[in-house]
Amino acid sequence: MFSFISDSEIRDAMKKELERQREGLEMIPSENFTSMAVMEAVGSILTNKYSEGYAGKRYYGGNQYIDVIESKAIERAKKLFKVPYANVQPYSGSPANTEVYFSICSPGDVIMGLNLSDGGHLTHGWSTSISGKVFKSIAYHVKPDGYINIQEARELAEKNKPRLIWVGATAYTRELPFEEFGEIADDVGAYLAADISHVAGLIVGGAHKSPVDYAHIITTTTHKTLRGPRGAMIMVTNKGIEKDKDLPEKIDKIVFPGMQGGPHDHVTAGIAIALDEASKPDFTLYARQIVKNSRALASSLKQNGVKLVTDGTDNHMILIDLTPFGKGLGVFVQDALDAAGITVNKNTIPGEPSSPFYPSGIRLGTPALTTRGMKEKEMDLIGAWISEIVKLVKNNRLIENKEERVEYLKKFRLELQSNTKVKQVREQVLSLCSKFPLYPELKD
Repeated sequence: MFSFISDSEIRDAMKKELERQREGLEMIPSENFTSMAVMEAVGSILTNKYSEGYAGKRYYGGNQYIDVIESKAIERAKKLFKVPYANVQPYSGSPANTEVYFSICSPGDVIMGLNLSDGGHLTHGWSTSISGKVFKSIAYHVKPDGYINIQEARELAEKNKPRLIWVGATAYTRELPFEEFGEIADDVGAYLAADISHVAGLIVGGAHKSPVDYAHIITTTTHKTLRGPRGAMIMVTNKGIEKDKDLPEKIDKIVFPGMQGGPHDHVTAGIAIALDEASKPDFTLYARQIVKNSRALASSLKQNGVKLVTDGTDNHMILIDLTPFGKGLGVFVQDALDAAGITVNKNTIPGEPSSPFYPSGIRLGTPALTTRGMKEKEMDLIGAWISEIVKLVKNNRLIENKEERVEYLKKFRLELQSNTKVKQVREQVLSLCSKFPLYPELKD
């Protein structure tokens, strides 16, 4: 794999990253392992080409084969998601969402999205994002039980009459209420955009309901549960075209030349391949196994005394609530699990008592573990290991003084390297990973 890389510093880092992925449990729910075919496309000669414009309407010559690839990706997206329009050129999810805004909104328009600390996404109107700076953002929230507060969302929509409503999340463990938000949007005359970045693979695999009948616009990244390269798509539904027949053309013009230059053709090829893979019967089994694994993992964590937001999951994701042990413990658990070979991310929880930098939750998921072939039996083991690590570090506390906090965390991380329990879990993780080899085709 690394035979052409003469830069020893980069090659060595890549080798170590491959080793890290092989010998650890990748449990960040927005991460997955692509197929060798997708990686080959993304690392191909297609990276050499420039192809501003769209198929049949390029500003550069020599695009006859790029046109074939992009047209095939669009055709597969439309068929797989059952939509009449798709644009596969967005560079990633955040640009795709921004392009939606500027296709249908004007600066100052009212928009609505799920509050960030309640599980929403930065691009759905958070204050530090361009979406919260250019538009008037109204946030809806979750209820004390962690489920989206539909009644609050309806009342806010009726009061504020938003131009655009988002339904979608980055840390929400239950099935998204597309139908309810479709009704709200219709009642107030708003566009409904469904950001399905996290659950796209579950939707095409039949493990999560689809927003196609309820939303006007759908955005998604192409990695995560869809198991493709790091790119994105914008789709318009029949309902969207009924609301505005020119909507597809408006989106095309905003993507290029409005906000982007030449598309990343190597990524487009990877998307086309991933969409083809997702159309196969075994992908349906894979998507459903992700959810089975997620529920099994949630059950194991609860049995071992770990509290979960919403007390469980309907999808690929679990959100651990660490507040029974104290606030701001996410960084301690994340670092301790990392030392044990389990990769997760610290995350805010609804009603976060600390801060995004030192939150009180842990976000984890099962897409990558499922790709490796792990099932419910393995989830039971992994849940027990995670619980052991949580209990190991639960008595740590954040130091209020920033300088003292830095030193405290430095000492904490150093001590993890020699901790007996961490080493024990690490050995168990290594043993499990050896039974589910990752990319055996790749040779050092």
